Amino acid sequence: MTERAEFILASTSEGRAFVLRQAGLAFSQIAASVDECPLQAEAMQEGSGISASELAARLAEAKAVDVSKAHASAMVLGGDQVMECDGEIFQKAPTLEAAREQLLALRGKTHRLHSALCVAKGGKPVWRHISVAHMTMRAFSDAFLDDYCRTEGETMLHSVGGYRIEGRGIQLFSAIDGDHFTVMGLPLLPLLDYLRTNDWLTS
Repeated sequence: MTERAEFILASTSEGRAFVLRQAGLAFSQIAASVDECPLQAEAMQEGSGISASELAARLAEAKAVDVSKAHASAMVLGGDQVMECDGEIFQKAPTLEAAREQLLALRGKTHRLHSALCVAKGGKPVWRHISVAHMTMRAFSDAFLDDYCRTEGETMLHSVGGYRIEGRGIQLFSAIDGDHFTVMGLPLLPLLDYLRTNDWLTS
């Protein structure tokens, strides 16, 4: 039997690592050296024509390819997630006040989380996937928002939108249409299917 290739997550994200670890995958983590700002700035320019899904896909591929170039024999997974509401792309809030303003902008609306994955080998992408989750926030009160911001604190700065659905952030929503793992930023089932198809996992 051919020796199984090393599997690398091109990120130090604890969230994505948790998902892979809980699924029983053996992997190492290496942070990609990718400057996301130029791609994000280009996508956010009016009339750029770059959709949220395309931006997420470009970022995921850039990360996977970057690490793969230095680890040619490994199977390298890159992932990224982009949030969009009413045609506007959102980024992680730099301050608690900005996070509160994001939640106010999302209140009572449906936004979309575009979660992209890319696997690279030998410095080239060999598999891509994008999943989208539709997240409908309820029209929560200002009092609830104040209490939420006070209890969540700095954790609001760790994710775009200022929430974690695996924590108190789930109380912000009235409906979620999409896969749980897509919301977490790593569409797991398509990845597992790819790994089985390519004999990395037992079928």
